[in-house]
Amino acid sequence: MFVQNEKNGIIYMTSSVLSVPHAFTTRYGGVSKGIFESLNMSSNSGDDQANVTENYSRVLALFGASPEEAAVTKQVHGNEVRLCTYEDRHVPASNVPYEADGLVTALKGMPLMCFTADCVPALLCDAENGVIAAVHCGWRSSVADILGVTVSKMESAGAVRKNICCAFGPAIGPCHFETHDDVTKAVESWLEGDTEGLFKDTGGGKYLVDLRKANARRLEKLGVPGENIDISDECTVCSHEKYWSHRYTKGRRGSQASVICLNREI
Repeated sequence: MFVQNEKNGIIYMTSSVLSVPHAFTTRYGGVSKGIFESLNMSSNSGDDQANVTENYSRVLALFGASPEEAAVTKQVHGNEVRLCTYEDRHVPASNVPYEADGLVTALKGMPLMCFTADCVPALLCDAENGVIAAVHCGWRSSVADILGVTVSKMESAGAVRKNICCAFGPAIGPCHFETHDDVTKAVESWLEGDTEGLFKDTGGGKYLVDLRKANARRLEKLGVPGENIDISDECTVCSHEKYWSHRYTKGRRGSQASVICLNREI
């Protein structure tokens, strides 16, 4: 179950399946102005960088951390997942020297961050063994099996599949994620035909796709228990006043962050 929280003016969502500190941010609680008002977490959208840095500071303060302590990445809609060390901590707008759409760590005190504005954010943890992940699951990353790569990287860091819990945060819902059949065909291949209930034919060769449930189905195939998986029911397009939506704003927007950390209070 997802719950809305407010602390120090920051409004964010958390999931009951994750027992480590985490947050899915909204648009509320930052200092950005104009079309980026107010909690924009994107460093490359055209927002004033001083405002973005302050937004980072406010969000990471929830974890007792600073922008210099968080691990971030260049997201490219691929399936690269990076096993992070403390050397992967980067401040906003810094020149991150690698591309990855997923981050994994077993290190304490280093928040992992991914950024979305319609794509599916996934936060994973094996709290018993102290391994966490933050994953950007756009449709291309999803069908390239980024979750399969993530689970394998988590195992290499000490996680056990049956202990992994995952929360899929606010994202574009099946009410608005309309695609051509290239997407549905890719999903069918990725899930080996197990797509019942994931598509709705809207005519003219287009379909509505439930990408969050598709990713949840893949996790179960990977051995993650269904009871360990939580799916937000909020659509970023429907709730565009609360969340950033690329589709609703036609690209003139900020981003929300999904953050997870070991051994930090929130």
